[in-house]
Amino acid sequence: MDVTLPLAEMSVVEKLRTMEALWADLSRNEGDIPVADWHKELLDERKRQIDAGEARFTDWETAKKRIRDQSS
Repeated sequence: MDVTLPLAEMSVVEKLRTMEALWADLSRNEGDIPVADWHKELLDERKRQIDAGEARFTDWETAKKRIRDQSS
């Protein structure tokens, strides 16, 4: 089934609501979503680091600043 949305005519709020509705629907059956092996391995490694106390976390504001500074 092809679905065409009037993206050029939609506001940002409408686009975000559409994305949220899609994500909520996909999340109901998350087991049906294929996961690439490399992605599962990466997530497993990150979980291992968290469980071992080796993970480091950054608050969101600091992370956004670092990302912005890198792309400048």
